[in-house]
Amino acid sequence: MESLTKASLKVCPFVRSHSTAAMKQLAKNSSLITEATHCPVMGPAIQAKRQYSQPSKTSFAQATDAIKATKVNQDATATADFESLKAFNSKESSTDYDGFFADKLNQKRQDNSYRFFNNINRLAKEFPKAHLHDEADKVMVWCSNDYLGMGKNQEILDQMVKTMETYGVGAGGTRNIAGHNRHAINLESEIAALHKKEGALVFSSCFVANDAILSLFGKQFKDLVIFSDSLNHASMIQGIKNSRAKKHIFKHNDLEHLESQLAMYPKSTPKIIAFESVYSMCGSVAPIEKMCDLAEKYGALTFLDEVHAVGMYGPHGAGVAEHLDFEAHLKSGIASPEYKTVMDRIDMITGTLGKSFGVVGGYVAANKNLVDWIRSFAPGFIFTTSLPPAMMSGLSTSIRIVRKNIEDRIKQQKNVRYVKEEFRKIGIPVIPNPSHIIPLLVGNAGDAKKASDSLLNKYKIYVQAINFPTVTTGEERLRITPSPHHSKAVCDELIESVDSMWKDLNLKRVSDWESIGGHCGVGSVAQTPLENLWTDEMLTLTNGDLNPNVLNPVIEQLEVSSGIKL
Repeated sequence: MESLTKASLKVCPFVRSHSTAAMKQLAKNSSLITEATHCPVMGPAIQAKRQYSQPSKTSFAQATDAIKATKVNQDATATADFESLKAFNSKESSTDYDGFFADKLNQKRQDNSYRFFNNINRLAKEFPKAHLHDEADKVMVWCSNDYLGMGKNQEILDQMVKTMETYGVGAGGTRNIAGHNRHAINLESEIAALHKKEGALVFSSCFVANDAILSLFGKQFKDLVIFSDSLNHASMIQGIKNSRAKKHIFKHNDLEHLESQLAMYPKSTPKIIAFESVYSMCGSVAPIEKMCDLAEKYGALTFLDEVHAVGMYGPHGAGVAEHLDFEAHLKSGIASPEYKTVMDRIDMITGTLGKSFGVVGGYVAANKNLVDWIRSFAPGFIFTTSLPPAMMSGLSTSIRIVRKNIEDRIKQQKNVRYVKEEFRKIGIPVIPNPSHIIPLLVGNAGDAKKASDSLLNKYKIYVQAINFPTVTTGEERLRITPSPHHSKAVCDELIESVDSMWKDLNLKRVSDWESIGGHCGVGSVAQTPLENLWTDEMLTLTNGDLNPNVLNPVIEQLEVSSGIKL
């Protein structure tokens, strides 16, 4: 910079003819540019039209009113300088933000992926019914994730009202600032006991939990590699992106593909295998035990999302990981079996409190140090307002009810079996799976929307269409989820209505998909029949077969919920 200044002093006659003191005075009086225009070198440069290679900053943009117009108008010379400076402003137009939004929305409308949200108002006293905009216009809901109907459970409602009247409707802020409360401690203790882990941590949602935890691992573990199932939920995908860790995506439930990726790295390289138990859009189930085998062989942590399985599987509703050691957990009740179970082998289990448990929120259950590490470092937990006391109190009650009520899980599974079998008899294309999800393959976004609209408007049945990006283009579907509260008569109405609608819209049946080689497992000759997770023997159990220790257990509160004292 010093050499450039010296060169300017030699070349520019304007600079050479003015002393340093004179230049400072001109600048102080805001007349420097006016004087410089008389220079044979500076003058033409100032008056020439500028060319931009990129947008320039607006000359008079300012964050405060420190530059007053009165200063500019002190004299005629200053006014001239002001007008001269305005001419220097960029002539470029502003970005057409609204046009951008309109173009993107138009693209979604053209490819039939634009989403319409129906006005569905679930009725607690008439579950699974809801009303539309008009309260008299009632429909039967067949796609809710309130799988067990706990959102209308009277015992939970009473508990929430009681807590709200005592402690108010809000949490008062984050637990880091406002502190937490007995309801948070109780809820995390219940979750840890459900999954038989040392600790648990509650988040505002499981989306936030998955994102916060996976991204934290990437930020704190150097050279971390994450191995993600190709059908993982958007929350896990977002967390992996935000982690900035190296990632590998393995084919859905493909153990060989996963192992080929794991084998690329030394055992000492930190790794996470991230997967779900039940994949909600197709109903497939992960080979959890074999995933654990690979994790132990190659030195990886296991991250299992049980969002669509908690409440639904296992003798106590802890999910598929519990279900895989069904007899042992049934016998031991709230205690741990005498051997290391599949659930023990999973390092991190995340789940939701807004589906089978009927309220809202998400969580992670793991060992004490891991939970404390997440509690201490994850921004998604630290800086998010806590769930209100009434919500957490209601959720603790819900978990206790679900744990001791195996009959609701069994009734729900029986309804699923019945609907699937009846659809099979009439050729309605159900994507095969061993879980409680009933996905009806449509294969076209426009037809899926028409099918959903027809069921709602003509048959008073609400089933939402599922399209891209939730599922791949060409695999659009309707997703049906029976509950224990859908009676046989209601199930028969659904089956008849879907059959009639399928005829009206001339949608492909199983035989049509078979004639073109099958799609998504529908109509595929090579498709191996899948055994249901709930066996015939399991479906004969009653609440009386549960260990009495689950009926009203005294659960030890977790130190990690408040912070571990040394």
